Amino acid sequence: MTVKVSHDGTVQLAIHDEMTIYNAHSLKEMFLDHCHSGAQELQIDLSAVTEIDSAGVQLLLLLKLEAQKRGFILRLLRHSEAVIEVFELLKLSIYFGDPIVIHANWK
Repeated sequence: MTVKVSHDGTVQLAIHDEMTIYNAHSLKEMFLDHCHSGAQELQIDLSAVTEIDSAGVQLLLLLKLEAQKRGFILRLLRHSEAVIEVFELLKLSIYFGDPIVIHANWK
């Protein structure tokens, strides 16, 4: 995971692997660390997520709840094909509210 913190209170996280039960615990700890850091906005780049299962979806749902509870903005950016497929299957696009861009060369 790549982390960038800007001076305006925005934290950008980029996930470069899968979001599955095998790494859910470590991702949860890292996500929650940034939720408690006093960030005003948390942006998560999902463009390099190669696989996402129910544990990964649960992490994103947890982040959404934490954002609502703590009063910061959560933005999911650049969804990978794996993420789009799961979001469409579970009808989560509207829940998160972030625009999803489907590229022309998508299968």
